[in-house]
Amino acid sequence: MTEYLKVIKSVLSAMIGVQKKKNLEEDFSQKSATPFIIAGLIMMLVFVVAIWGVVQLALKSA
Repeated sequence: MTEYLKVIKSVLSAMIGVQKKKNLEEDFSQKSATPFIIAGLIMMLVFVVAIWGVVQLALKSA
């Protein structure tokens, strides 16, 4: 698995709270936290936009 996919998988797992302890320890052993921070910010933005879109659809149908 490429490094980018590992970071994305780790951040998604952490967002929903199901990350394994082994994976958590691997993440903390990384040299830099920057990829995790960037991935977290991007995924947070995607989540907020998705929620906003659902709300907009619900308001249009009401």
